[in-house]
Amino acid sequence: MTKGPILIIGAGIGGLTSAIALRRKHFDVDIIEKDQSWSVYGVGIIQQSNVVRAMAELGVLDDYLTAGFGFDQLEIYVPSGVKVATIAAPKLTEDYPANVGIGRRALHKVLGERAIGAGARIRLGVTAISMEDDGQSVKVRFSDDSTGEYAVVIGADGLYSDTRRTLFPEAPAPEFTGQSVWRYNFERPENLVSLHVYDGPMGIGLVPLSKSEMYMYLTTPEPGNPRYPKTGLAAAMRLKLSAAPPTLAHLVGKITDDNAVVYRPLEWVFLTGDWHKGRVVLLGDAVHATTPHLGQGAGMAIEDSLVLADELAKSNSAEAAFRAFRDRRFERCKYIVERSKAVGDGQIGKGPLVDNAAASREMFQVISAPL
Repeated sequence: MTKGPILIIGAGIGGLTSAIALRRKHFDVDIIEKDQSWSVYGVGIIQQSNVVRAMAELGVLDDYLTAGFGFDQLEIYVPSGVKVATIAAPKLTEDYPANVGIGRRALHKVLGERAIGAGARIRLGVTAISMEDDGQSVKVRFSDDSTGEYAVVIGADGLYSDTRRTLFPEAPAPEFTGQSVWRYNFERPENLVSLHVYDGPMGIGLVPLSKSEMYMYLTTPEPGNPRYPKTGLAAAMRLKLSAAPPTLAHLVGKITDDNAVVYRPLEWVFLTGDWHKGRVVLLGDAVHATTPHLGQGAGMAIEDSLVLADELAKSNSAEAAFRAFRDRRFERCKYIVERSKAVGDGQIGKGPLVDNAAASREMFQVISAPL
């Protein structure tokens, strides 16, 4: 495809990795981000061997690992706190860890700096007001009264994507699963060197993030999708953990800062039809948002960015690139969304209970396949 300028809407994980991937293919890239402060919430993220492989392909692996914590296995515990399985994750990048835990702010800093360093231009506090696609290019009018003309527009604007609503107003809205996730950062003990996953009606995990930090995630049933006020949020999380394994009791009492608790209802969306319209295409959470039970939401967005850049570089037209992109990504993303949701449904009795060890082993097989 002719390497005309490309606009990316959204400067999150998917948007920034897309910018890096496209610049490596010598595309001219603009990014707009509606958040003037360009902020992210300050907990962590689990990224597995497919992401380590992707970061190597993006050329950011060493910076990425320096900012995070590498580990090669996960440990599965039953609700009593007894360990029942240790699962070795496949290594897809020679001489590097299989998995990485990393703070979201640290990841954001690495990707933002590398995208800018690669030559992508980022404008903050700006949205796309209108897009006029004449079949040859997309003319965009922005909220700051400027305009631009682009060969391709990429909607990487997340779960509540305005781009998705513009392209496909009939598409389903994100759906609440019946569960929510709570997250909190702690000092990391020296012996916490892998992901610890606790099975049961409440999913609990401990994730190393750096030499000094880890975080806990907690998934809980939340009938009616309640909203918790910020004041008292730490006490609410402690109460949710009142039945936690005794081995975690020493952590529960350390949850004291309301502002440090991150609470999010779990929602999902998956577009079964087209992922593009004309010269505008969606990726990441805008088209296949998943729950966190398999730790692959960001991973799928990062893989999307590599595949889309590859197809745009080798295809004769945007239409051909977008069709090939969806064909390469559809089944893999569908599997992650459906299996992640199945784990959560089992935890709250909406479906059969899923064995975490078996689900993790199967997932590792799927993500180990080439893109």
